Amino acid sequence: MRRHFLALLAAGLLCAGGAARAADDQLFRALGGQRGIAGLMADFALRLKQDPVIGHYFDHTIAQGLADSLTEQIAAVSGGPVVYRGARMDKAHADLGIGRADFNRLVEVLQDTMDAHGVPFHTQNELLALLAPMYRQIVTR
Repeated sequence: MRRHFLALLAAGLLCAGGAARAADDQLFRALGGQRGIAGLMADFALRLKQDPVIGHYFDHTIAQGLADSLTEQIAAVSGGPVVYRGARMDKAHADLGIGRADFNRLVEVLQDTMDAHGVPFHTQNELLALLAPMYRQIVTR
């Protein structure tokens, strides 16, 4: 039921354009600041690479490099004192042929990771709401 609700929440937010950013640093702090986000993203990157459904997308990705990039991105969108300097989502994913099911699986892996790290449900929802607009930039089929 919870997963279904979050999937509906994410789907409802897909109409928004471009990447969002938190208005203040409350979410950044709720995620544990730079250190908490780095730990969360290190685990997330490993889970992505090992995932039997979407792991193949990360075969040629170094886990630590992925974790570092994700940490910078999540810290920035969550209102932290960080500027994301990585690739634009549409450019980084253009040739991968990512579909809706792949994107949804990534969200599930992120939710599982946040659950494992004790991130509260409402904090997860806040983060997913900020990330949902990236759907249009990532899903190409």
